[in-house]
Amino acid sequence: MQRIAVTAAALILVPLSPALSAQAEPDVRGGLAEKLVRKVTIGAVHRHLIAFQRIADRNGGNRADPSPGARESLDYVAERVRAAGFEVTIQEFGYDRRVIDAESLTVAATRVVPDHMTGSPQTPVGGLTAGLVVVPADSTTGCEPEDYTGIDVAGAIVLIRRGGCSFVTKERVAADAGAIAGVVYNNSPGPMGGEVNPATARIPMVGLVGVDGTALIALAGKQATLDARHHIEPTNSRNLIASTRTGRRDNAVIVGAHLDSLPAVPGINENATSVAAMLETALQLGGSPKVNNSVRFIWWGGDWDNTGSDAYLRSLSFEQQLDIALHIELEAIGSPNGGYFVFDGDGSSTGGSGPYGSGQIEQAFADYYASRGIATEPTKFPGPGAYSDFMPAGIPTGGLFSGLFHTKTQAQAEKWGGTAGALFDPCNHSVCDNLGNINRDLLDKNADAVAHITGRFARSTRDVNGVESRAHRASVRQAATRQAAGISVVTE
Repeated sequence: MQRIAVTAAALILVPLSPALSAQAEPDVRGGLAEKLVRKVTIGAVHRHLIAFQRIADRNGGNRADPSPGARESLDYVAERVRAAGFEVTIQEFGYDRRVIDAESLTVAATRVVPDHMTGSPQTPVGGLTAGLVVVPADSTTGCEPEDYTGIDVAGAIVLIRRGGCSFVTKERVAADAGAIAGVVYNNSPGPMGGEVNPATARIPMVGLVGVDGTALIALAGKQATLDARHHIEPTNSRNLIASTRTGRRDNAVIVGAHLDSLPAVPGINENATSVAAMLETALQLGGSPKVNNSVRFIWWGGDWDNTGSDAYLRSLSFEQQLDIALHIELEAIGSPNGGYFVFDGDGSSTGGSGPYGSGQIEQAFADYYASRGIATEPTKFPGPGAYSDFMPAGIPTGGLFSGLFHTKTQAQAEKWGGTAGALFDPCNHSVCDNLGNINRDLLDKNADAVAHITGRFARSTRDVNGVESRAHRASVRQAATRQAAGISVVTE
């Protein structure tokens, strides 16, 4: 028989390892993170998607801010998180919304719908009419003055392939060559937006989906009319903030997603899948859970170019921003031909890293998926949206994405299933982004990841920002006391 006795005099005194306070605090089996994974079901998430589809259907087919569909979507979420016991705040804010007056490009008898680039000058009413000149395509089409050597673009509308340089550069080089407007077509399938510098742009610039741009190449030399106009309308919107009543408010975990859809589309994959997964995670967590850190679920108002996250952060002092431990943002997590993308927080794959702690968030997601036998890929943070507000503020940021307007490769199809050579979401920005545009199995697994990571960071953010949970601090103190006292082992 063995008897273990703790004595005042140590036989061996072992110093407390520095690693003890530096390593992560993984959620134990059966802990909060795993409980949330079990409780957040695809059936419940899908029920929320049905609700958002019906809201869109009875509000002109969309949920775009500031339409009645957007307001009803917010009311749907607010009613449920209030009933779950959350502290609910509606933050009102104003923004300048760009309202499209005209977006069309007609060449001979062919008419296509371009996307007017943000920051671009507008055409006059009725548009600009000129000959269409195609800039010869290479890896850097329209990026150098030499690309226009031998072709007369003075007074022309130029068709330029995407790639090789920024839209700002393509606009400048085209304007210097004498073009009166530029049309950039995508170098991959799917829609294409973009932006130019409003302080320097001289000619109207629009983007086209790849297939439309390719079709126009055969119409070089024909008369083209480009009409791209908008006006700015001051608009009021609302953020919905649901905070747990328990946990440290000075080390809060934020989980966010934009609530609305684009105009004229239901927006079920983008972004109701994220909204629904967040909502169900919140409902299963409850308003007063046993957590170390408070959790704030925020459904952003505004539109894609004016996300409510900017107004939210501007409403906080620097000290209040320090109360935010980290920020998780979700973007379209149920794409029909989708994959498992994690935002590249450390910049090791895409070159654009987030603030310190973002790499640890990325790793937490990757580790979770790996534990389920799912391979992930890092992807760069999108340009607009909450990411572009939280990261400049120095707040660690991460999140999930299932792919939208890029093409799935053969390697990705072999890894995740689906169709190689097809878009991750062929209905993105289209009326077919409806309830039938969802990969339920992929959404199920991504919703589980949302639940797990929320539960994990509600318990501890120590591996992200070094803030230890009270339980961990107590265990460290206890271990230090025992080591200082010493432990002797007596065998009988």
